[in-house]
Amino acid sequence: MTGPGRKFLQPGRKDRYTREMSALLLSLSDIALTFGGAPLLVKASLEVGPRARIALVGRNGSGKSTLLKIAAGSVTADSGERFLHPDAQVCYLPQEPEFGDHATAGSFVSAALSDANDLHLAERTLAEFGINADAPLQSVSGGEAKRIALAAAFVANPDVVLMDEPTNHLDIAAIADLESRIARSNAAFVIISHDRRFLETLTTQTVWIDRGETHYLSKGFSAFEEWRDARLEEEKAAHHKLGRKIAAEEDWVRYGVTARRKRNVRRMGELQTLRDTYRESRRSQSSVSFATTQAGAASKRMIVAEHISKSFGENTVVEDFSIKISRGDKIGVIAPNGAGKTTLLSMLTGALEPDAGTVMRADNMALVTLDQQRARLKPDDRLADAITDGRGDYVTVNGANKHVATYLQDFLFAPEQWRAPVSSLSGGERGRLALAAALAYPSNILALDEPTNDLDLETLDLLQGFLADYEGCVLLISHDRSFLDGVVASVISTDPNKPGCWIRYPGGYSDMLAQRGAEPGKAQAVPKAEKRTRNASAPKTGAQKLSYKEQFALKSLPDKIAALEEQINTLNEKLADPKFFEKDPKEFNACAGALEQARDELSEAEEQWLALTIKEESLSEGR
Repeated sequence: MTGPGRKFLQPGRKDRYTREMSALLLSLSDIALTFGGAPLLVKASLEVGPRARIALVGRNGSGKSTLLKIAAGSVTADSGERFLHPDAQVCYLPQEPEFGDHATAGSFVSAALSDANDLHLAERTLAEFGINADAPLQSVSGGEAKRIALAAAFVANPDVVLMDEPTNHLDIAAIADLESRIARSNAAFVIISHDRRFLETLTTQTVWIDRGETHYLSKGFSAFEEWRDARLEEEKAAHHKLGRKIAAEEDWVRYGVTARRKRNVRRMGELQTLRDTYRESRRSQSSVSFATTQAGAASKRMIVAEHISKSFGENTVVEDFSIKISRGDKIGVIAPNGAGKTTLLSMLTGALEPDAGTVMRADNMALVTLDQQRARLKPDDRLADAITDGRGDYVTVNGANKHVATYLQDFLFAPEQWRAPVSSLSGGERGRLALAAALAYPSNILALDEPTNDLDLETLDLLQGFLADYEGCVLLISHDRSFLDGVVASVISTDPNKPGCWIRYPGGYSDMLAQRGAEPGKAQAVPKAEKRTRNASAPKTGAQKLSYKEQFALKSLPDKIAALEEQINTLNEKLADPKFFEKDPKEFNACAGALEQARDELSEAEEQWLALTIKEESLSEGR
């Protein structure tokens, strides 16, 4: 598609396509395409049937977006075939919507209507997406632009919808609404997304682009990674077996060929064929290698905020919020777009002063930030300058000097790219470069604003593991639910009933959802119909509140959790001494055992507190 967030193919259809038909709606066969002398797609295929839900996955730069554009008809392949059912209509949503000459959201969406006379549908759909029809397109935010493009796609009532990163710029509530809308739709969907939960919820088929070729899995994304890993292991084993066979043949060449060479010309030819196959065999792509330099030992209390507030005009975004952030805490910040996530993070880290209240920070706090807009990346700078701020061509990681070209290789940049301008990078490459620049500095606290934007799923997995193992604090703004669950131990979110009020929940996103009963941005109350159904089926025990023992546990567990966290920090400090084991092996082993026991007790206490909290809220709802 070349237009504003959608492109309609075969617009002059005489009859509406019947979704009950078994014929394919859209297919690509043996697609090949070369960019700049290098093959991007070499043998790619795609088949889209009625009501299909297909995840299109692959590494950044593997050709996912290009294949989707070929499917939409806006890019022509060098070779291969594209088939579109003559009665099918296709809608394509690119990563960044474009609105052409349209001035308002209403004008843009009305132009996409399948029934040009149903103007009320355009207004109603925009309202469902939280957009005013009179909203001027020149001043909309990224999230608003995405919702407008989505509204246009759904009012068009197409047979096939091709979506490239549809969740970008959407908050969690909007993502949940989009999931529901797609699930109800009769259209077929092909989706590129880095949002693991989104793909797991919706898709029933997976197409994997790997080194130019497509591989089909007749299951949704939830089964993909295990299947992919098995394929890669098989490929690795086959490559190793081929190498052993070549080694055996070379041994024969060295020691078995003497006077009988003429009679072994065929075998020599076969050896050369094996060598060519081995040399040309497609190795699996390398992975990002995350590493950072830990700053000096951090204080126990990194940040203490007391009764902080912030308003912009009459809009109060933070009111009377207090929090204590300790060494090693992993905290997620989740809220609807515009609620003040970045404002809160900026006040905690010192980039913005509160209107009221105080924020105290540890003297030895070494803060590294990553902003959502990647503002540090200047288009005309070399990649090397983004890493070193123009101070030479070397960076220090874990006490060792690395040339910036070598450091960038850890983030999958080619050696020659260190001299290239930032403007030459794709969205995914810019995301990797921003992370590389941030992690090049020593730190004991990371403040990351939407670090997952534009990263592929493999890189997200590695980043998630890195942050989970990071010894310092992590303050993380993200709309990626799976990523949050894999990294954070507590979540800060807004109270939908009290503007400006923020609440800290123990656990990850899923734990917060269980406690709230709704995504951030939605009312927390359980619908009455759901209450009646749940209460009718629940056993009537007569219990209307927690038992005395449970109440006591709920009250005392926070102190126990805090004491265990302090014990764990103390044991970690002792075990961090490199000479501890040499001085006293017995005491070292005792401390290691105590640390493992304390961690188990902490996990058990947190789970008990969470269960009691949920039970108390459930009993309160039933009264």
